[in-house]
Amino acid sequence: MKRCLFSSGLFAGLLILVPAISFSAEKRRPNLVIFLADDQGWGDLGVHGNTNLATPNIDSLAKDGARLANFYVCAVCAPTRAEFLTGRYHFRTGVSGVSEGAGRLNPDETTLSDLFQTSGYATGAFGKWHNGTQAPYHPLDRGFDEFYGFTSGHWGHYFSPPLDHNRKQVKGKGYLTDDLTDHALRFIEEHHEKPFLCYVPFNTPHSPFYVDDNFYKKFDGLDPALRNRDPKKEDLPATRAALAMCENIDWNVGRILKKLDALDLREETIVVYFSDNGPNSFRWNGGMKGKKGSTDEGGLRSPFLIRWPGQIPAGRTITEVAGAIDMLPTLTELSQVPAKTAKPIEGRSFANLLKGVTNAEWPDRRLFSVWGKKRTTVRTAKFRMDENGALFDIQNDRGQHHNVAGKYPDLSADLRKALAAHRLDADKYFAANAARPFTVGYADSTTLPARDGVPHGTIQRSSKAPNNSFFTNWTHEDDAITWDIKVGRAGEYRATVFYTCPSPNVGARIRLAWGDSTIEATVTEAFDEPLWDKSKERVTKSHYFVKDFKAFDLGVLSLETGRGQLTLTAPSLVGGRGIDVYSIVLDRVPLKDNADLE
Repeated sequence: MKRCLFSSGLFAGLLILVPAISFSAEKRRPNLVIFLADDQGWGDLGVHGNTNLATPNIDSLAKDGARLANFYVCAVCAPTRAEFLTGRYHFRTGVSGVSEGAGRLNPDETTLSDLFQTSGYATGAFGKWHNGTQAPYHPLDRGFDEFYGFTSGHWGHYFSPPLDHNRKQVKGKGYLTDDLTDHALRFIEEHHEKPFLCYVPFNTPHSPFYVDDNFYKKFDGLDPALRNRDPKKEDLPATRAALAMCENIDWNVGRILKKLDALDLREETIVVYFSDNGPNSFRWNGGMKGKKGSTDEGGLRSPFLIRWPGQIPAGRTITEVAGAIDMLPTLTELSQVPAKTAKPIEGRSFANLLKGVTNAEWPDRRLFSVWGKKRTTVRTAKFRMDENGALFDIQNDRGQHHNVAGKYPDLSADLRKALAAHRLDADKYFAANAARPFTVGYADSTTLPARDGVPHGTIQRSSKAPNNSFFTNWTHEDDAITWDIKVGRAGEYRATVFYTCPSPNVGARIRLAWGDSTIEATVTEAFDEPLWDKSKERVTKSHYFVKDFKAFDLGVLSLETGRGQLTLTAPSLVGGRGIDVYSIVLDRVPLKDNADLE
């Protein structure tokens, strides 16, 4: 029996019990490889008719398996990941957005990886997590034995960036998507003799539009044959870069498929491919309306390809409406893993549709999508109602050109009422999760990135998007940076600030405070490396800025349990400027060492 209990503070009384099961020596359960692309549109694949690029490896999954023609995700990244992992609408899981903590998946949710791990699978995730950084939100706390990648919503550089490997900061090796694949291949090799779940959430084609010359040269200067439905909106440099990044994804998918063949695991492995939202720029997408961030067809319709030779008939196209919330019940049923969760599953299994079961039941349904403060839409088997109450016959008008609400007044009234009720339900959950603190002390080491902090005074973020930013422009002694935290375990914590500081500003005094407990240290070493090279970023004037930071030991801070503001200040500045701050790391000092501190 797997037991996951947090007995303090924010998660008091939380208990998840998932019964373990044993394996039959005669019949091995299937492995599972799940690819999740980041910001890849439905139209970014050859199998869907895009002649601007070639994606033979991804397309082969449809040829050798099944394709869902009406598969829907969320308008943006973190909500889709929450729905896929839990089988529940994302607003019920604590996820409401993509930055500043809004992407965190509540610890009382049972994840797909929890279920497979408890059932004896080796579990690994390699890529972008985006459902929480600090324990108990980290992938290692959510059913994964190994994690290599980054937990933020996006990353600022794709060539040998700093990454998280099982909670330790490491430096990546080479182009990030290739590096993630290398680690997934190693995981498969190490665990191929027992069932495994290998989750590969790639970081591309999400911006920044970094891609190596080997893939970009084909698209450099390309005038695409297929364009967005409104060509004036299309940013061609972004299109060219995205197409190159998609071909790189395809190459990496091919590497993993070849590894499965080499290990004779083709027929023993379910392979899934999908994306987390619509395309991140206006480019060809089958004439659909909208892109990432939209709750129209173009923002929500995703590729979904699945292969399991001998079990899922090859070449099937399934037209029933399904979505990310259906993946947990479907994949657990296919794998015969009990889907016993702490909370109700809202998705439904489409395993019988995949297997081609005659007369498989699939009653009409209403699949809702919520994003932002107002955008709420619903998809039925035939129609989509948008956020303004317009009704579209998607079966005959995928591009949403003709509002037919007047033709179907009773249905329109019913759907508007359903949308209002769903929105009201979502808003209640959003309000309940709006003010969650960041957790400290639920693991031996906790990282608090600039992304999760709040600047005060003249301090600013290095970019408009918090996800991969650092704090800069510290010019006054009254300035401060705060983190709203909840300490789950009292004790002594060594505090390390990752900083930069030019020579003229060495000597600044830095203070960290938690309630009445404070520590101070003087910056004695200059460290001010230049911003990383952006020559392979194919879209100019982006807001992504990355540089190296150095560890600065502030000392040992005493933390009591409870909630409050962790505050970083500079009682004295030198040369009129303080340090730039990337993150604070709090490492719990073992009890045997605490005596030495006293």
